[in-house]
Amino acid sequence: MKINHIIEQSIKVKKQILEDGELIQTIQTVTDSIVNCYKNDGKVLFCGNGGSAADAQHLAAELSGKFYFDREPLNSEALHVNTSYLTAVGNDYSYQEIYARIVKAKGRKGDILVAISTSGNSQNVLNAMIQAKEQGMQIVGLSGKTGGKMKELCDFLIPVPCEDTPRIQEAHILIGHIICQLVEEDLFAQNK
Repeated sequence: MKINHIIEQSIKVKKQILEDGELIQTIQTVTDSIVNCYKNDGKVLFCGNGGSAADAQHLAAELSGKFYFDREPLNSEALHVNTSYLTAVGNDYSYQEIYARIVKAKGRKGDILVAISTSGNSQNVLNAMIQAKEQGMQIVGLSGKTGGKMKELCDFLIPVPCEDTPRIQEAHILIGHIICQLVEEDLFAQNK
């Protein structure tokens, strides 16, 4: 049955992640970096397109709201949520510049940019990464199997071992949830 096959493919990708010690270590390193960023009064910015924009917004909300338990909010934002900004910059400059301009405005040295692109080749995301690097931000990339062009711009790349966009996005949310849970536990363990 088709439904069973789709679920099996999703499980297969997650099993590959589970069995990849290097990838698991990268997820832990990213978690530690985000914790350190917050301990130094930094913020985490997210960007992506389409489903990846939805993932960016979802994960930013997990950090700025709460994940499992009541605690202080963390400074986190998905960079696409102001539609007036997006349409103005897209019209006046270009869609390729929407994230770079807002990173320039909001990003500071020591902050983290989480760039999400299943292909790793979204130009507006790449431009944001270039801008973030110029500002001394750390860059985390969530991508598909190859990492695309973004792999050269990342401090930390988390490449999901798959080339199928829906399965990659499902894994991105799993990885994002893991990071959000561990960050919350590390920073607010006393609130549990």
